[in-house]
Amino acid sequence: MEKPWFKHYEESVPTTIAYPDIPLHQILVDTARKYPNNTATIFGNVVEPLGNMLLDAKMTYRELYDLTKRFAAALQQLGVEKGDRVAIYLPSCPQFIIAYYATLMCGGTVVPCNPAYVARELQHQLNDSGAETIISLSLMYPTVKKIRAETPLKRVIVTNIKEYFPGLLKFLFTLAVEKKEGHYQDISGDADTYWFQDLLASSPAEPTPVEVGPKDTAVLMYTGGTTGISKGAELTHGNMLANAIQCRHWFTKTEEGKEVLLTALPLFHSYGMTTCMNQGVLIGGTMLLIPNPRVLIHTLKSINKHHPTIFTGVPAMYVAINNYPEISQFDVSSIKACISGAAGLPVEVQEKFEAITGGKLVEGYGLSEASPVTHANPIFGQNKIGTIGVPFPDTEAKVVDVETGEKDLPPGEVGELVIKGPQVMRGYWNKPEETANSLRKGWLHTGDIATMDQEGYFQIVDRKKDMILGASGYNIYPREVEDVLYQHPKVLEVAVAGIPVGVEKGERVKAYIVLKPGETATEEEMIAFCRGNMARYKVPKFIEFRESLPKTMVGKILRRVLVEEEKLT
Repeated sequence: MEKPWFKHYEESVPTTIAYPDIPLHQILVDTARKYPNNTATIFGNVVEPLGNMLLDAKMTYRELYDLTKRFAAALQQLGVEKGDRVAIYLPSCPQFIIAYYATLMCGGTVVPCNPAYVARELQHQLNDSGAETIISLSLMYPTVKKIRAETPLKRVIVTNIKEYFPGLLKFLFTLAVEKKEGHYQDISGDADTYWFQDLLASSPAEPTPVEVGPKDTAVLMYTGGTTGISKGAELTHGNMLANAIQCRHWFTKTEEGKEVLLTALPLFHSYGMTTCMNQGVLIGGTMLLIPNPRVLIHTLKSINKHHPTIFTGVPAMYVAINNYPEISQFDVSSIKACISGAAGLPVEVQEKFEAITGGKLVEGYGLSEASPVTHANPIFGQNKIGTIGVPFPDTEAKVVDVETGEKDLPPGEVGELVIKGPQVMRGYWNKPEETANSLRKGWLHTGDIATMDQEGYFQIVDRKKDMILGASGYNIYPREVEDVLYQHPKVLEVAVAGIPVGVEKGERVKAYIVLKPGETATEEEMIAFCRGNMARYKVPKFIEFRESLPKTMVGKILRRVLVEEEKLT
């Protein structure tokens, strides 16, 4: 197929890449040997009683590699074998990285679990994956304990968030926070339950070698569940490694061994896992870990102190920085390259962030089933605002008709985006029917409605499942309405959804709006603004002002939750 996007690649970006025939964890082995004294992680937090003082500690690649090998040996001693699923129920912290690569070294499959999951959600994921081992934060251990008997779990490993804090922060945390907020747990009477640090202290320094190849499954990445029950996308070592290498080439001004990656994206999500962790390890970069990016002062103080150069994130993160009242007090000029994903990037957000930092912010695109990144605008090349850019090297993409998914559509026509590439999953774990529906003739059907222009730049119109069937019979795409409302100077965040009003009457457009701090507005004002900027049938019939919008941990707005809330009223 014709690939017009190649002519818009930056000069140093290859159209095809020779991927090494190695397992994913080999990148940690190679980097630790090449850059043993480079800082691998920076981890800590701000302390409110001390005037929001930032306290953090560093770990070198030599230290990270040694801990990973030792933990891999510990897992093997507990009985973890090749092909076993190991759940990681942790926020972004050094223990996550250690457990992740250690599981891969054992030949195991990582099952990342959202730390925000309640018992029911965690139980579903453990039962679906068949995980027999879980590494849990002590704060969430009561949730694990509650559902343990109803899952395949044979062993539980518990770790405290403070374990890799610097000394003073660890002391203050133990004194004032640990018991008060539920981090202190007594596991002494619980069978087959172990402390993370105890295992490290008692295990051999080296694991028993296990033969692992690119075709072996590395991760069961459960889809975000924004449209229903989550499914496990089976991502191989080859899938994950290919995407990390593709990302590394896309960041064209990367200096190996010198970059600092602001890791505000959660590592349990494929976006943070690939662009922050795997890419960071691949290039010998420093992962500046932010376990809770909603505490914006931690992010800003970390930027000010450690000068990150790469910042992959979501629009909500850039919006928060843009609108921080005292942003001028922080030096954010080190940031040179950013890719925004998970949701559409409003042009106002992009322009303001670039003005504040002096760096480049472009929109990209991905999905869990593709490890996840498939498209991005060239960071230092032709950036077409409002598009997701062009396909990555070795990635094919096209637009097909929504009805059958078999007819290729020409540039400019709206249809479903389908993708093929080395980063595309093997299939859904134990779900042959869903796999057959999503992977057809080698193409991943994304469920996203898109167009492609003559130059090969793609634009996401909306999710197929989020499309609103208006009373007039016209299809309305929520993002189209959201993009207009984002232009209103009082709007901070917005989500648009279709509200059912009866079988014959179709759906009505409703906008949920979060205003900027200190602003007030009326429903009539917003509707009038929309009428002046879009076709009448697209104008929202209802406006609801809210203090916040429901989101996933990665910052994707959950339109489904908004619709479900409507059904309950």
